[in-house]
Amino acid sequence: MSSPRRVAKDALQRAAKAASRQRPASKSAGDAAADAKRLAAAIEHGIVEGRLDLLPAGALQTLIAAACRLYTARCEAGEDLAPVAKKSISATDAMVTASGLLRAADLAVFELGLWQGWTGR
Repeated sequence: MSSPRRVAKDALQRAAKAASRQRPASKSAGDAAADAKRLAAAIEHGIVEGRLDLLPAGALQTLIAAACRLYTARCEAGEDLAPVAKKSISATDAMVTASGLLRAADLAVFELGLWQGWTGR
């Protein structure tokens, strides 16, 4: 397993590479925030209606990956930011998502514990 600094550096390099491949039309931060809020509302509404296929799997994966890269970049830039607002997701939501993210990165909970010990995060 790599050192935490190497992992963070690799994550930032992957994020920069992905961002350079997927340059959307220029938008202001306000436009992007409004778009994100509309998408989140549409997703929540779809869940309530039982329309779990509202976003195809590939689109959902792309969205989660971009959110993870942005969250990492902001944390690495020194921002003290929680990934979601307190009490905005259930324990089940957190556990299922965390488990899926670890599997996607080919990591085990043990490695997460080691990394947290090294970095204090």
